[in-house]
Amino acid sequence: MEILIITGPPYSGKGTQCEILKTQLNFEHISTGDRCRLEKQNETEIGKIMSEYEEKGDLVPDSIMKDLFSQILDENSSKDGIILDGYPRTEPQVNDLIELVNSKQMKIGKVLNINVPKSELLKRAEKRAETSNRKDDKDPKIHIKRIEVFENSTRPAIEYMKSKIKVLTFDGLGTIEEITERIKASL
Repeated sequence: MEILIITGPPYSGKGTQCEILKTQLNFEHISTGDRCRLEKQNETEIGKIMSEYEEKGDLVPDSIMKDLFSQILDENSSKDGIILDGYPRTEPQVNDLIELVNSKQMKIGKVLNINVPKSELLKRAEKRAETSNRKDDKDPKIHIKRIEVFENSTRPAIEYMKSKIKVLTFDGLGTIEEITERIKASL
């Protein structure tokens, strides 16, 4: 099984690109946020812990995410591949994922990093708030906090990943189709 990672700041269009790529590649799309919400909704042990962090816009501790991703990799081991959306987000998570993948005799193909300026991210967050049913999408303070958490934790993790895995960075401005074409050209 091959693993493709899509990363970038909140509101960069990761989820949209994942949905397009999953159809084209016949890979399973694993959205960290969606899976965390499912765990919360089902009130699993992990879900209860996650809800405390998510509602504040904070990252879930790495040890919890490692356990969840071990489970996710096992659940999807018979698939052609998976697209990870929203993980890893910290340097320890990069190491945890590499360790998990190696222990399960899987491989990480590429990391696709979508780059979007903060001013555009805030515009997109406002637009998403108009149609989203998620309460955390409605609060502009959470939008800013998510972007700050990305800049402080995830951007350094992406830089760290570059020493371990092939990371390709794409301009996230333009139409959905333009961004998809940029990504497809690299695959």
